[in-house]
Amino acid sequence: MHDGTDGLNVSRRSLLRASAGAASLSSVGSARGAGDDSERHVARAIDLDCPDATLEPGMTDCKGTTSGGCTDESPATNDLRSAVTQTLEDRYPDVGTLIDAGYKPYFDTLEGGDDGWSHWLSPDRIGDAAVLDPDRPESVLVDNESWRSIGVMFIATRDGEPVEPPAVYEADESTGRCSPWHAHTGLPGRFAWWYYRQAYERDFAANALDFPCRTPCMLHVWSVDHPESVYAHDAPPAAYRDRQPADGPGFDTDAAPGEDELGWDVLPDDLVPELTPDDFSPSDILDLAPGHS
Repeated sequence: MHDGTDGLNVSRRSLLRASAGAASLSSVGSARGAGDDSERHVARAIDLDCPDATLEPGMTDCKGTTSGGCTDESPATNDLRSAVTQTLEDRYPDVGTLIDAGYKPYFDTLEGGDDGWSHWLSPDRIGDAAVLDPDRPESVLVDNESWRSIGVMFIATRDGEPVEPPAVYEADESTGRCSPWHAHTGLPGRFAWWYYRQAYERDFAANALDFPCRTPCMLHVWSVDHPESVYAHDAPPAAYRDRQPADGPGFDTDAAPGEDELGWDVLPDDLVPELTPDDFSPSDILDLAPGHS
């Protein structure tokens, strides 16, 4: 892989050979030959290091967090959402501005379905000391039809390492505590974080290829209306994201917002890693990942 700037790359074979997660090969390999029940058998293969890991998308509340007191009507929620919306409108309204600001793309390959949105992650923001700062979102969420930003995903890291996340607001006489952070324990989310670390942080250069048992704590804040909550994990339905397409792509491409789906194939070559998530087969990913329950 490479980050588009220095030519560093690594082959899929090298990643599979070097990964500490390759220790799960024997259990996965035997399960994959089990006929129609193979997925069920794989799901029962448990690695003691990752007892909560699952093949399917899965999340868990982060330690000390709760969404019990969260309401969209809370002044603190309104303030946070307003600040996020202002940041997106002023600085990161579309894909072109995100590319200019150094954000890197990730298009889900394991979640299933066609939700039509993507994550754009900033190594600088993930690597700094700020947490839950609407001026410095670690990730921006983009609608793949309009190519416009529709929210952010805060990632609780400091200097690139996971940390305990702060509350959006503490409990008072009228409301409970609001700290709706979650970590991903399912294979799709864990692979996404592993892929980001390899493709854009170049962890492989330091032989840091371990597949995580869970992601850092994460928190969505949607700038567009959402029928569930400002903090909902899944994107709002497409009807809620129906916006005027971006005025232009903001980079050199034959594709156009509103006419072409945003994806790896329309991005500049120097922004596309040597291996995209679609280049990893399901067996590759299972070989990399310790622990399934």
